[in-house]
Amino acid sequence: MLKETFANQKPIIAMVHLLALPGSPTYEARGGMSRIIDAAASDIENLQAGGVDALMFGNECDRPYLLKATPESLAAMSAAITAVKPAIKIPFGVDYLWDPIATVALGVATGAGFGREVMTGVYESDMGLWAPDCASALRLRHNLGCDNFKLMYNVSAEFASPIGLRSVAQRARSAVFSELADVILVSGAMTGEAVETNQIHSVKELLRNTPVFANTGVNLENVKEILATADGCVVGTHFKVDGNTWNPVDGARVKRFMDAVSRLR
Repeated sequence: MLKETFANQKPIIAMVHLLALPGSPTYEARGGMSRIIDAAASDIENLQAGGVDALMFGNECDRPYLLKATPESLAAMSAAITAVKPAIKIPFGVDYLWDPIATVALGVATGAGFGREVMTGVYESDMGLWAPDCASALRLRHNLGCDNFKLMYNVSAEFASPIGLRSVAQRARSAVFSELADVILVSGAMTGEAVETNQIHSVKELLRNTPVFANTGVNLENVKEILATADGCVVGTHFKVDGNTWNPVDGARVKRFMDAVSRLR
């Protein structure tokens, strides 16, 4: 599945963090959609030149985060992705934070190959009580005739703590068994913070036939250790200028990282 979806084993998925979308408190109406599209196009150019395996569009800048998409932000995100799509030469995916149903709808509308979200569980979070609706998201995927749209389940949600006593590995196994996860993602506590490698190990021990990715905090210093166990990585913050999540992509950082990954693979 990894080879078919990402055209590589141990794929590196690079984030394209769209600037704040219409409706967000930090949206800059003066620049409008043109500013969002131009910034995304520049990041895409640098990421592809650096050799990443896939792209994933996310609305990381839409703070404070929502648990359900708004019509204006979802429409804007779809429009932005559609505008830059002609420049995309590698597989791409989508993630509307933190709404799995919106992520599926966005993926279908834009022709994405995969999506990422917190799909299962119940959490106390910065956004309030959080209970994602996995069943409705997968039913939407099926009813739209897009069962080949792969879903990556983040089982250790950032900015949140799970309610209950099950371990990350137990939640991951359940997500595969009863909620039909295509890929499992293991995250750190926040965007840009490294995942604990022992958590990746524990999940891999229970899931022999499902890919397990590191979802946050992968960088040049820890990628060798992480890829020794994980089946792939999602990288956002490390690829930015000065390693700052909110900065544009730094092409030189991307190339250094991907050169190291090429040697590891």
